[in-house]
Amino acid sequence: MSPARHGAPRTLLWPAIIAAVSLTGLFGALLGDGAWDGLGALMLGVATLAPVAGVFVSRRRSAP
Repeated sequence: MSPARHGAPRTLLWPAIIAAVSLTGLFGALLGDGAWDGLGALMLGVATLAPVAGVFVSRRRSAP
């Protein structure tokens, strides 16, 4: 599927998901204690690694 066929909602879907996960992780880590610290660190790690994973997936799809 060519990039021209994607609309704005589909283009902004993953950045919005990453933003929501990172904000939830940030608030969880800052405002909670105990398990919330671990959950917040996990969510911030996922939000950090998601763009890296996206690059590898897109390269794998475009490989001949």
